[in-house]
Amino acid sequence: MAKKAKRRGRPPGAKSPDKMDIGQLRQYIARLEDTLAKKVSEQRAFLEEKLSELGGYASAKVARVGRAFGGARKGTRRKAVPKYRSRKDPKVVWSGRGVMPVWMREEMKGTKLKKDDFLIAKA
Repeated sequence: MAKKAKRRGRPPGAKSPDKMDIGQLRQYIARLEDTLAKKVSEQRAFLEEKLSELGGYASAKVARVGRAFGGARKGTRRKAVPKYRSRKDPKVVWSGRGVMPVWMREEMKGTKLKKDDFLIAKA
């Protein structure tokens, strides 16, 4: 016995939207909107459930990583050790972080001095 071919398209007896009157068309649209709203709510519930599971997993993972590294460090960095000293005024120093200070630029201007010439000698 041969299998029947699966029918595609509208079921028998269904009217195409082109041949429906306004009342039937509104009912058809209302059914489609209800079906769509139902599908959207089911999908939203499913995704929210998965998201909550994922949130619990992620927070547990973060807690484990935090414990492994000894928690987050708080506070500020220690004060930078000076690397450069002014030749004109020995009290003026610079750590080498950030933009080159004005005093260094002015002392280098018009001379052959370079940044390395201001280095503090390590004892």
